Amino acid sequence: MKPIASLIKKDLTIEWRQRYALNGILIYVFSAVFIVYLSAKMLNGPSWNAIFWLIMLFASVNAVSKSFIVEGKGKNLYYHNIVKPQQMIAAKVIYNAVLNILLAIACLSVYVLLMGNPVQDLLFYSICVLLGSVGFSSTFTMLSAIASKANNSHLLMPVLSFPIIVPLLLVLVKACKKAMDGLDTSLLYEDIGVLMMINIMIVALAYILFPFLWKE
Repeated sequence: MKPIASLIKKDLTIEWRQRYALNGILIYVFSAVFIVYLSAKMLNGPSWNAIFWLIMLFASVNAVSKSFIVEGKGKNLYYHNIVKPQQMIAAKVIYNAVLNILLAIACLSVYVLLMGNPVQDLLFYSICVLLGSVGFSSTFTMLSAIASKANNSHLLMPVLSFPIIVPLLLVLVKACKKAMDGLDTSLLYEDIGVLMMINIMIVALAYILFPFLWKE
């Protein structure tokens, strides 16, 4: 765990020194929510839910896509000599998951403040948001590693991301819609289980497949 903690600390230090990246993402979130507020102050439940996840999707792509893309070949060669690939991907996933959760909390707070709160079961909705944030971060972290190996990686990242993230997004929208309708909690456990299984599968695949990508 010590190398993983050191890598996470390194990413936090870089983020703190170059706060323009995080500040830019936060400005994007607040601006997107404010534009929605100016355009449609009143939204029905499905529209409210769909727009929220669209904002979160694009914010997550912008936040996580830089994970490996900003790392130069020299840095990657240095990391290759001092840490194992499993430690590298674990550190990136954990860091991006924490960053994405904080981003989701900020986005949901501003969204509820400006657009109102039509969610009847806010606790379950928040759990879905947390699981969705982890799923987004895990998926986009692995895709960032793949895109970093190709030319024009900044263009390749969105192309790879959206077809792969669609299944997770569909489950999230469905689960959150149930929370908005205030259905019985016994009907919601299945969706939480599906989200957890998807997240576990994504993390496991990243942990297994990243070493082969790391060798390249």
